[in-house]
Amino acid sequence: MARIIKLSDSDNIVLAVEPLAADESVDGIAVRTRVPRGHKMAVRDIAADEPVVKYGQIIGFARAPIAAGEWVHEHNVYVRAFARDHVPGASAHATAMLPEAERATFEGYLRESGKVGTRNYIATLTSVNCSASVARFIAEEIERSGVLRDYPNIDGVVALVHGTGCGIDVKGPAYDLLRRTQWGIASNPNVGGVLMVGLGCEAFQIPRWMKSYGVEESATFRTVTIQETGGTRKTVDAGVRAIVEMLPLVDRARRTPQPASELVLALQCGGSDGYSGISANPALGAAVDLLVAQGGTAILSETPEIYGAEHLLTSRAETPEVAETLIERIRWWEAYTARHGMEMNNNPSPGNKLGGLTTILEKSLGAAAKGGTTNLRAVYEYAELVTERGLVFMDTPGYDPVSATGQVAGGANVLCFTTGRGSAFGCKPTPSIKLASNSHVYEQMIEDMDVNCGDVLDGVSLAQKGEEIFAEILRVASGGRTKSEALGYGDNEFVPWSIGATM
Repeated sequence: MARIIKLSDSDNIVLAVEPLAADESVDGIAVRTRVPRGHKMAVRDIAADEPVVKYGQIIGFARAPIAAGEWVHEHNVYVRAFARDHVPGASAHATAMLPEAERATFEGYLRESGKVGTRNYIATLTSVNCSASVARFIAEEIERSGVLRDYPNIDGVVALVHGTGCGIDVKGPAYDLLRRTQWGIASNPNVGGVLMVGLGCEAFQIPRWMKSYGVEESATFRTVTIQETGGTRKTVDAGVRAIVEMLPLVDRARRTPQPASELVLALQCGGSDGYSGISANPALGAAVDLLVAQGGTAILSETPEIYGAEHLLTSRAETPEVAETLIERIRWWEAYTARHGMEMNNNPSPGNKLGGLTTILEKSLGAAAKGGTTNLRAVYEYAELVTERGLVFMDTPGYDPVSATGQVAGGANVLCFTTGRGSAFGCKPTPSIKLASNSHVYEQMIEDMDVNCGDVLDGVSLAQKGEEIFAEILRVASGGRTKSEALGYGDNEFVPWSIGATM
């Protein structure tokens, strides 16, 4: 295994695969200061204010002169504005699609909507935080009763609760985001039945929400309201009865062979490190290219974490309109963070920095690699239903639970999550596959990690690792359990984006 990796001929830094000690010599470079694992070392003298270059791209600027062999990190690197080339569609190209006879399949649940699920849950959703406990009580009572043992085709009853639903402007963006998110989860193909639980006096009124989507109560879509039903205990009893009546209907679903083109893959990264951008993220990108060639869909998100790499995505935009929509979302985030006294480079997190990431530009360049190399076909708002196939982008925060919630509301039926520091995350009703960027965290957190991408550092090609990840996606989509599912994650990770004033 190489001790250091140079990613582009134009780079003036290298990545330390292993810790480098001061006064040793590595590939002819005299190490001046200790360089931790996953961090960067200068390979030539860098003048003050000169760009620091990784991946052949600017990731920051030198605060003061940096000598060859020195550790390069936040103590000697800063970020400032600089011009980037935005040439929409400059690197867009025709995607080679596999002939249908050669396309992969998985065992999924074909729904009446025509969409295909990878799981079969009953979800108890809430209109407001005031009904969250009752929704949990209902799900817990069902689980405790043991009745689910009689319905083996149901993955469980999950309470997906949130902290808003009142104190919001019913004509404002906070209401619209919650409305869209709730409907997206209710109509996700991984959900076979829904019980909506309300209080009664909240801003987010269930009847109004249902009317906006043309939804009526049915055998598999039920509602209960605490104030109308007569309090907590009566509502729990009514909710349990409603779900018990649903169980035989939802259990009728059966897995059948479905084309991989019906997979909608959410792409996430969290707890990233200096290895993420060279192992797990580009390996996932290789799997995305395979999925897109099958006619499937991948959703890249986390707008603050593609900041500084957006020019690489706009260059792959299929139309100028797609590129401009992405740039507009970047401008919105710049204004949004400024209004709240923040800046885009508040990201990376302290853990990211301990893992070797210095600036948001460096993090974003690595994060964008999850999107592979195919064209960017559309840009969606948070929780908006994804209808375009191929690689698309959804505007979400970088905070993983909020971002993933939006992607699942947009229709994602499977999710891949890369991590370098180690992340504890699950995502009911959509299974989350964990990809470790290095072998250390894979072995350290073996009960949480599904795929080790650390062997890319040992010589396994990105193409080989991409094929391994794609095979794991098909296995999980067909019912194979992920590590996070085995641990029981997913109930608490439903976090709709809360935006605007709380009144």
